[in-house]
Amino acid sequence: MDGTTLQHYARDRAGELPHTTMGYPFGPDHEVYKIRGKVFMLLTDVTGEPIVTLKSSPEEATALRDAYEEISPGYHMNKRHWITVSPGKALDKELINDLVTESYLLVIEKNLPQYQHPVDPRTFGQEHSPSA
Repeated sequence: MDGTTLQHYARDRAGELPHTTMGYPFGPDHEVYKIRGKVFMLLTDVTGEPIVTLKSSPEEATALRDAYEEISPGYHMNKRHWITVSPGKALDKELINDLVTESYLLVIEKNLPQYQHPVDPRTFGQEHSPSA
């Protein structure tokens, strides 16, 4: 997956998530996505290639970095709690959608008081089977 496609998929998924806003608080080179004022995704190409930076649990971040050459510690972010996704062959749309969604839900769960939760981070996206 090239960088333009990577950012396109991330941008599209973020736009589908409830109450997401986008702005440029760090200047025109950093597209920042927030939920209720809290950052969950950054897009930039200041590194020389289009990248996506996302929140991740420390354990998941380690596992992702071990599994994917394209995933590294967060660019200009806390290296324990953020990851950066760079273009590469191992990436697909489903993985990008999952990473963006997980970042969004993690920020809701860990950084917002419950009364501000636009969705329940424990159940968001789970399909409910119809009652018999």
